[in-house]
Amino acid sequence: FIASQQQAVYCSGPSSITSFMPSRAAVLLGIVVLSLVFVQSTASTAFLASPFEVSSAPSSSALRIPQTKTMATTASSPSSSSPLAKDIDGKSIAAAIRSELTQQISLLPPSTASSPPGSRPGLAVMLVGQRRDSQTYVRMKQKACHDCGMNSFLRVYDNVDGDVTEELLLNQISEWNDDLAVHGILVQLPLPAHIDEEVILRAVRPDKDVDGLHPANTARLFSTSTHAGAAKLNWKDFSSLPFHVPCTPQGCIELLDRIGVDVEGKNAVVIGRSNLVGLPVAMLLLHRNATVTIVHSRTRDIEAVVKNADVVIAAVGRAKMVPGSWL
Repeated sequence: FIASQQQAVYCSGPSSITSFMPSRAAVLLGIVVLSLVFVQSTASTAFLASPFEVSSAPSSSALRIPQTKTMATTASSPSSSSPLAKDIDGKSIAAAIRSELTQQISLLPPSTASSPPGSRPGLAVMLVGQRRDSQTYVRMKQKACHDCGMNSFLRVYDNVDGDVTEELLLNQISEWNDDLAVHGILVQLPLPAHIDEEVILRAVRPDKDVDGLHPANTARLFSTSTHAGAAKLNWKDFSSLPFHVPCTPQGCIELLDRIGVDVEGKNAVVIGRSNLVGLPVAMLLLHRNATVTIVHSRTRDIEAVVKNADVVIAAVGRAKMVPGSWL
């Protein structure tokens, strides 16, 4: 849930790829996986009240923008005479992104026996175990690749009786690292308890690290390059970044871009400090020249901090974390 004084956004999702030395195929692959952030939606819409209170569980990627700060609407009173907030539908944004990608990919040479193996973007996904939610995510990723004309590779380990070993997974990752047809590797998390996630994630080549969790990618995200002589990056063009950025944080910024919100100079509050969302999205806001405050469980008077914000991103995975009275 992202809220500013005129905008409100909720998004969640898997991961994207940009690439250390991004080939055209790698950049296109990143954008299609990013589009999954916006397509995960149910029939339930998050209503906003007074003016930004989430009145139903934030299970939808539909977005609402109140027209004025005094408007109010609740899930229990949809027939209220007050004008409803404007919907910004994540599904429509995802559809637009995929349409753009399909057109770009159609211009690439098809993969044939005589063509270079990396002529079309390819995403390799590793799924360990039988978690229903992980299986759903993986199916969505495969479908997104197929719909856009990309290649997808899947390796499933059922892990019956904990028989999957780290060595087995590392061997598969090593094979994908050397495969020219594979531009991105995604290890579906979480892994079983007996597998060391850090060991597995570090084994993925940084330029194929779809989740942006490799220490090399994390280090570049957290570098502001303010010292003399440092190369400046264009943080307003994700496709130009020479490394991977975690997808859900990137999706938050992409949504703000797509609805025309410029965060430069604004006070931005991020609620949550996780490695997957809170910290990365705080850095992306900082790279866009927002003034960023991170709120967490030990922050004093969270309400006062949030009330002073122009943009609020709640990255704690809890419904109704931010009541309308805070905004």
